[in-house]
Amino acid sequence: MAELTRRYIVMQMAAEGPFDIRDVDAPFVLKPWKDPAALRALEAYRDHCYEELARELDQWIAAIAAGPKLRGDVGGRNEQAAAIRPRPAAKRLPKRKTKARVGKRQKKKAKRRS
Repeated sequence: MAELTRRYIVMQMAAEGPFDIRDVDAPFVLKPWKDPAALRALEAYRDHCYEELARELDQWIAAIAAGPKLRGDVGGRNEQAAAIRPRPAAKRLPKRKTKARVGKRQKKKAKRRS
């Protein structure tokens, strides 16, 4: 997986520290093995990134799906929250009328009138 290379060394801080939201180089770490919300974020990222990276992310996502179900503290809470959160209803698009359908209806109306 050449595209998925390590770019940061991330380690736990000795004490709680503030997260600087203005630091453009600060990594934000997600653990898709332990957090279903992180896995969904990874899938969304895969769907919107360049092709080579998307292929490697797809392999990683498949490995996670095939592996054991692990949950960390945040992952367990996210899983519970997702279970009780109502899912958004699927948007139904109105059916498009094709020219063939419109023509048939006009012919039927014309026959009824005669």
